[in-house]
Amino acid sequence: MAFSPTKDSTCFVCGPDNPLGLHVSFERDGEAGSTAVYIARKEHSGWNGILHGGVTFSLMDEAFGWCLFFRNIPSVTARIETRFHKPVATGTRLHIRAWVVRQRRRLFDARAEVRVGDAEGLLVAESDAVLYNVTPAGDGPNPAPRAEPE
Repeated sequence: MAFSPTKDSTCFVCGPDNPLGLHVSFERDGEAGSTAVYIARKEHSGWNGILHGGVTFSLMDEAFGWCLFFRNIPSVTARIETRFHKPVATGTRLHIRAWVVRQRRRLFDARAEVRVGDAEGLLVAESDAVLYNVTPAGDGPNPAPRAEPE
């Protein structure tokens, strides 16, 4: 499968050219993080008046990607574990934040949070993830690991 590690303006979460998307703009947060704000919209609800959990999940997954994109490391999510603590009412302002915890060759461990209002607000969801650097072997800052001798 051919893969082009460039941002696309039609991304569901951050793409400004996706008419059905969330249109969330992420910013760098320190050296290894990303942050954004999103207001839960009615058209993104699951139950009446409650933001769909898949949207909350997608916000965190996107924040993970931006952590490494800001460092010029294209990546995809290899594994993610999410905990939802509280339902989010539509109309709620959410603060999304993710950061890299450690690097293991081409793998990056990261954490994300979604809070009400700002970075100190009520925690409504959190995720731990492993991201995989998709830079072709030998290119970029993190070449592919060498095979272990048998």
